[in-house]
Amino acid sequence: MPYSPGIGPHTETETINLVIGELVALYPDRYENYSIQVPYAETRQKCDICLGKADNWEWIIEVKMVRFFGDNGKPADTIITHLLSPYYTDHSALSDCEKLTQSSFLGNKAILIYGYDYDKRSLDPAIDAFEVLAKEKVILGDRITSTFEGLIHPVHKRGRVFAWEVVRKSICEA
Repeated sequence: MPYSPGIGPHTETETINLVIGELVALYPDRYENYSIQVPYAETRQKCDICLGKADNWEWIIEVKMVRFFGDNGKPADTIITHLLSPYYTDHSALSDCEKLTQSSFLGNKAILIYGYDYDKRSLDPAIDAFEVLAKEKVILGDRITSTFEGLIHPVHKRGRVFAWEVVRKSICEA
């Protein structure tokens, strides 16, 4: 059965590609230099988005999607793991924060979480929990939030994008 129309059912990688494409079309001067899926020197993993020029990135950004329901409206019970798992092998937003601060990338580092709000499930408790846990490991900058709504998908109709600068804690703060 095909997916319903709209951006909601797209994977995280597909969504990143679509959004970057729109940003480049709308703001070509601002987004003329970027790379997607940039390898970390230390691991086989790749960083989702790097803005600026290679070896002198302005922003190194890890992205996570939070979608509590599937395209069919059924609960996605394990999605909270993608956000809050403390285990590095789960590749959660929480472990991405540490990965960013421990990487050799130079430039500002950020975590960006986008997700969908539903009548029966808001993003707020999950985002609040993320902040509490992340602040144990790294320094989070101020939360920046943007809302989107009016999407055509029958399940994924509205949501928010959250972003924080991520800075490594010094030994004294850890």
